[in-house]
Amino acid sequence: MYMDNLQQEVAKRLKAASAFSLCPLDGRYVGIATSLWPYFSTFALQAHRTVVEVEWFIALTEQLSSSDILKEYDPEMNLILRSISEEFSLDDFEEISDIEKETNHDVKSVEIFLQRRFKALGLEKFTSFIHFGCTSEDITNLAYGLMIKSALNDVIIPEMEAVSEKIYDFAHEYASTPMLAHTHGQKATPTTVGKEFMVYASRLSEVIENLKCIPIYGKFNGATGNYSADSVAFPEENWPEIAEDFVTGHIGLEFNPVTTQIEPHDYICEICDAVRHFNNILIDFDLDMWLYISMDYFKQIPVKGEVGSSTMPHKVNPIRFENSEASVWFSNAVLLALSDKLPRSRMQRDLSDSATMRNLGMALGYSLQAIRQTLGGLKKVEVHTDVIKNDLDNSWEVLAEPIQTMMRKYGMSEAYNTLKEMTRGKDISQEDILKFVASLSFLSAEDKETLSRLTPATYIGYAAYIAEEYFSYK
Repeated sequence: MYMDNLQQEVAKRLKAASAFSLCPLDGRYVGIATSLWPYFSTFALQAHRTVVEVEWFIALTEQLSSSDILKEYDPEMNLILRSISEEFSLDDFEEISDIEKETNHDVKSVEIFLQRRFKALGLEKFTSFIHFGCTSEDITNLAYGLMIKSALNDVIIPEMEAVSEKIYDFAHEYASTPMLAHTHGQKATPTTVGKEFMVYASRLSEVIENLKCIPIYGKFNGATGNYSADSVAFPEENWPEIAEDFVTGHIGLEFNPVTTQIEPHDYICEICDAVRHFNNILIDFDLDMWLYISMDYFKQIPVKGEVGSSTMPHKVNPIRFENSEASVWFSNAVLLALSDKLPRSRMQRDLSDSATMRNLGMALGYSLQAIRQTLGGLKKVEVHTDVIKNDLDNSWEVLAEPIQTMMRKYGMSEAYNTLKEMTRGKDISQEDILKFVASLSFLSAEDKETLSRLTPATYIGYAAYIAEEYFSYK
């Protein structure tokens, strides 16, 4: 389609203009804009409207058997007509923009543009069937549906899967690497590095699968959703059936048969909420990585030429995780605004949804920026096993939990308080643990041996199994 031919040219223009951009997505993060402009730019919107208008005309030539005029149309012209949208260019966009300066109506400008193209092709007698029986929102909602569907399938979901898979790779590689866990920021029952990563991989994967299942709807039923104009012009036709066939067959979206002038945007709200959910899990991961790096559990791999501080030469900052965090906040703010605003429209509709929808690219752009920053951060860290091991070796107090649990097995109701008195707020050594275990005469020899052999590094339960086997039993 048009995007393949114009991507490089637009990228050059964006790069040249980035110094004067007001939004980082079109400036500092211009790479994000070049990824999403084929889906959410004004150019993309007009290009997709052109697709819908052309497809609707072709659908009418196939379905409207009661039209004497359309019976004269030669179906061999379909390829030529489709080339108008498939080869949509910057010159075409600028022509439509010039028309809009007079009409002050973006959809009507596309209609006039197509009328000109039909006339140039000798199809002037058919121009009255361009935009036939349509309200502007019939065209626009389908254009957005196509844009959203393509953006999710081509860019957003693959990038989501990429960061999820990268986290999964860490989970698999370090499935059995023991690590001290922390609850409330305090030492807690050990886990493994892989298990902690697997938690995030599974959460992100779940949201991605839910996002894939959200249907993308389109409506095509006229000014107030009743096919009124169509049914007056051609009362013998089954317009709901024609519309459904067009939306599902020609456009490839799910059909919404019951609407006002606008498709109510409920599915877009679901998408916004799903992406926001993904973002919230991602920022949770970013924050944990920031903390693990600050604890030296992860080492950052220095990049030659990079500067961490203008005054402290030793610094290697976790900037990618921090940048991801910032981008999530902006993405979520816009996604929440979209999700809150779009389901609300006065009576049949007001134009506020049109202005709101134009910010969808910004919301998804910041999410995409966050994903790429997190991916970049993960590519520049490695597990600092020596520090993790040392931390475990100095945390024998975490064995208070299995010891008091073993004591409960033998009916010792005061086991918790006994271990609390022994360990809380105190420095506990291996010797202290072994001495206490040896004093538990009521334990069987087997259970005493189990506790005597236990170390913070081996007290990980099923953590390694969960990290290794998660995807096989999910």
